[in-house]
Amino acid sequence: MAGNLTRDEARERARLLTVESYAVELDLTTGEERFGSTTLIRFGCAEPGASTFVDLHGAVVREVTLNGTALDPGTYDAEKGRIPLPSLAADNELRVVADATYSRSGEGLHRFVDPVDQSVYLYTQFETADAHRMYTCFDQPDLKATFELSVTSPSGWQVITNEAFDVNGVRTGTWHFPPTPKMSTYITALIAGPYHVVTDEYRRADGSVIPLGVFCRASLAEHLDADAIIDVTRQGFDFFEKVFDQPYPFSKYDQLFVPEFNTGAMENAGAVTFLEDYVFRSRVTDAAYERRAETILHEMAHMWFGDLVTMRWWDDLWLNESFATYMSVLCQAEATKWTSSWTTFANLMKAWAYRQDQLPSTHPISADIPDIRAVEVNFDGITYAKGASVLKQLVAYVGRDNFLEGVRRYFQRHAWGNTVLSDLLDALEETSGRDLASWSKEWLETAGVNTLRPVYEVDGDGNFTSFDILQEAKPDYPTLRSHRVAIGLYDRVGDGIIRRERVELDIIGGRTAVAELVGKKRPDLVLVNDDDLTYSKIRLDEHSLRTLVEGIGEIKDGLPRALCWSAAWDMTRDAEMATRDYVKLVVSGIRGVTDISVAQTLLRQARTAVRQYGDPGWQPQGLELMADSLLELAQQAEAGSDFQLAYVQAFTAVAANDAHLAYVAGLLDGSTVLEGLKVDTELRWALLRRLVVMGRAGVPEIDAELARDATAAGERHAAACNAAINTAEAKAAAWEKIVSGELPNAVFRATLGGFTEPDHLELLRPYADRYFAEVGRIWKEWSSDMSQTFAEVAYPYLIIEQGTIDRTDAYIAENEPPAALLRLLSEGRDGVARALRARAKDASAT
Repeated sequence: MAGNLTRDEARERARLLTVESYAVELDLTTGEERFGSTTLIRFGCAEPGASTFVDLHGAVVREVTLNGTALDPGTYDAEKGRIPLPSLAADNELRVVADATYSRSGEGLHRFVDPVDQSVYLYTQFETADAHRMYTCFDQPDLKATFELSVTSPSGWQVITNEAFDVNGVRTGTWHFPPTPKMSTYITALIAGPYHVVTDEYRRADGSVIPLGVFCRASLAEHLDADAIIDVTRQGFDFFEKVFDQPYPFSKYDQLFVPEFNTGAMENAGAVTFLEDYVFRSRVTDAAYERRAETILHEMAHMWFGDLVTMRWWDDLWLNESFATYMSVLCQAEATKWTSSWTTFANLMKAWAYRQDQLPSTHPISADIPDIRAVEVNFDGITYAKGASVLKQLVAYVGRDNFLEGVRRYFQRHAWGNTVLSDLLDALEETSGRDLASWSKEWLETAGVNTLRPVYEVDGDGNFTSFDILQEAKPDYPTLRSHRVAIGLYDRVGDGIIRRERVELDIIGGRTAVAELVGKKRPDLVLVNDDDLTYSKIRLDEHSLRTLVEGIGEIKDGLPRALCWSAAWDMTRDAEMATRDYVKLVVSGIRGVTDISVAQTLLRQARTAVRQYGDPGWQPQGLELMADSLLELAQQAEAGSDFQLAYVQAFTAVAANDAHLAYVAGLLDGSTVLEGLKVDTELRWALLRRLVVMGRAGVPEIDAELARDATAAGERHAAACNAAINTAEAKAAAWEKIVSGELPNAVFRATLGGFTEPDHLELLRPYADRYFAEVGRIWKEWSSDMSQTFAEVAYPYLIIEQGTIDRTDAYIAENEPPAALLRLLSEGRDGVARALRARAKDASAT
């Protein structure tokens, strides 16, 4: 991995140094393994005579010159990725000439060869601290500087950085980019190769324009729906420039869909990179378009919050990501066609947050991040989803207008600088008049999730004689918080369940009386946290739970229906609701779901419930119930609709008996036709994979499908299918590839995904011990992203038995793993323990 900078080291270096500028020269024509990287840094030192270090990873250092004096390149510490800098002057000039290394792990400067046309594509990914894989730098967010890049590339390439080029290099292969504004190293960027580009512009009311570019590989150009991407981009600029009252701070806005990307996207200033899967090769449901739009808007929000104003250290990563998440959903709901995006947020993002917040590795939103390795496992449901939920609560607490005015002041005061949490809270206190110290302590500095539960009494006429909300907390995280909530009273009216009345109030402490409801007639459904104002698990009283089980699909509005679904899922995970009852609820109530994002989330959760939370003796029956129901739903759905496609995809994933698998095979070979369903490339791979998993297809069929789809995506699908063959020999071959460290990142993830098929438990059982034999070595030797993926995904979480817990405990006791690895192991262990509890609950339902 790149150097593991500590917070203390970063603070000391920031105290000592003021970095003015970087001039970076890159030569991308020197070969397939390495590229030339020459860096000139000008910086000041507050204590002349002091010493420090500069960062550079995985390089061959040829020259180091500090203030005109040559230093010994042999002092470069390759293991730590550092060059020592002795005896600094007040004003310094450092020049480093090196050969840096291309990455195949998606970190640093990643190199990819397109199997379609053998074209080479490059892109960077520098968050959290991988800029020093490409050029020499002080790689921490609070040492901002200007960056001036010069690049030599093969002729015919596109070269894109944070600034627009001022010499046209398309023909000559020589590119120069003017200095950027002051920014952090992690948001600098370089993307290069024969990319296909669509250009446009965003025109403001005053006539000024922001140049826009949308890029992808040439072999994907036919699938690029650039107009749709640009439409969302324009809607985002309209919204953000208005609500922030701050012009977009950079000179252009490029969006680049790049191969083998490890995450959803990255907010490089003016040059945002995206997961290439967002260029849809086959038909997808509107949920995928909604998700892509949210990602586009999330990264755009970062241009202000993150790029213009940047956190001082990674302790405040949550604020960076939570703010972008909150603002992207707000923009989506108010400025795009996805007006129900808060429903998606409640059902998808908050489920992620609740899951993360109940793990033994839960942490305060404002986390303690002692070093880079710690932050790299902190891109989690707390940092993104819980933080965004809490910001939504904060907006309700201080008022939306006050919140946005505070944000505007924050931008105005700290533009191009670095901040800490208190800088934002100070601005919000000014605009709202509220003291946020206690709010911050409750919500940001403590861990764990509360549960809100209604308790009441009724008289003979069915009217409330008392009504209270109980707030609960786990003993390990006992904080009871102040919540701004709404309570909705819902009645069955005709063929639907609709809200009769809504009461909004503050919940404080363990018990809060709701006097406004005394004397009101008890409804069919009491919904605590109606409108999803706060971050809290909710429970339903027995009367309301009966209404939910009997008619959840009758709830007319999407958001309250999603909140009820979320409560049912949470009760299942907490072993308060039998898994089989949850699955039956999904298959019976899914018809009433009108939001495709919610529907697909529910189907994924039901599949997880059967395989991990269901009593093993009931699992075959549960899978058959799901498959039967989903096939019927698919056949009855509107031809060509999103729901038809979603039902077919979900059915395929659980098909197990002869009849179901025959239907899957028929769809694949064309002998079975479902009106309106196009069996395109991605669906073909899904159908084939299921047949492979169940032993109905093998290597010849995989090779034939790859010949039909001889692309990078096809190679990944084939790798997953080969690893999913249900033989001991196939698993052994896949395992050897997985632990070799030789697979590129995307193929590695695909192979690991195929290897860990839940239908192959007996084949996977021997690999529990092999995992623990390898994980320590891999964590030490591999790059951060690759080792983290192995530690998390290869963990034997499907071997749901006490032995897995015992193996984990023994490994931790014997090896005392580093904190970040310990966290991942404890999360895997907790998942197994939770599944055992849920299975016991489900078994008791027999």
